[in-house]
Amino acid sequence: MKLILAMIRISKMSETKLALSDVGLPSFTAMPVLGRGMGKGGFEKAANLDPDQQELIVEMPRLKSKRMITLVVTDEKKDLAVETLIKANQTGKSGDGKIFVIDTIDSIRVRTGEKGDITLD
Repeated sequence: MKLILAMIRISKMSETKLALSDVGLPSFTAMPVLGRGMGKGGFEKAANLDPDQQELIVEMPRLKSKRMITLVVTDEKKDLAVETLIKANQTGKSGDGKIFVIDTIDSIRVRTGEKGDITLD
């Protein structure tokens, strides 16, 4: 099993949901997150500083709003999931996101106690 974490643009969420569902991977979790990559996504000034600290004002890279999608798939469906996420989210511009694939040891369905790949269906 693989745990897939994908950081994507908020504007790509609907397209991503539809694409995953269309390939038979409708089950996932999504949550709002903030982050930044290596790019220069704009800067903001540090706020709420004591007047004595004004000389310490620095510009900090802005954190951008993204969506993090989490899904667990069988080893056989890992490539399908990754390819689908890329196809739905790739614009060719900075900020398209990242995908992380992590080995997962086990999965347990709480309702029945079933374990393993069967819990992913």
